[in-house]
Amino acid sequence: MSGGFLGYPSTLMLDVVVCALVLVIPALGYSMWLVRVKRDYARHRVMQLILGVTLLVTVVLFEIDMRLAGGWRPLLDRREVPLTPTAYATAQRLLYVHIGFACAAVLTWIASFAAMWRVRGPIPDGRRRRVHHRLGWSAVLSLAATAVTGVAWYGLAFVA
Repeated sequence: MSGGFLGYPSTLMLDVVVCALVLVIPALGYSMWLVRVKRDYARHRVMQLILGVTLLVTVVLFEIDMRLAGGWRPLLDRREVPLTPTAYATAQRLLYVHIGFACAAVLTWIASFAAMWRVRGPIPDGRRRRVHHRLGWSAVLSLAATAVTGVAWYGLAFVA
């Protein structure tokens, strides 16, 4: 476990994850643009696979880092000015909301992949397309909520 690079008393992987959360939104937007505007299904598929694998590896490394740090509570103890009990409780609730959105994002993203795994090129009209479309948007919204709550937690825990 080493210190973060954003200038706050976090860890390297926590800072990496915060940056990834900020970058995932434009990357998802680009992927959606590929399929909706360009009709480039192959690049959309590759982009989604790259995003999925990259986020999976990042989260696994992050979880290892969190275990080595002893969890998120000892990280908050590194602050020069301790959080008030109210701010601490808010950080805890926000973290649980963040984890809920993250779990929903993972499940909907996996389901979206599974719905379309064997399809090459344009998605044929029908039930599979509707399922993939709904799951894909659910995954995007869950990831966006994960990003917002994750960055908000980092801000509350280390920046504020």
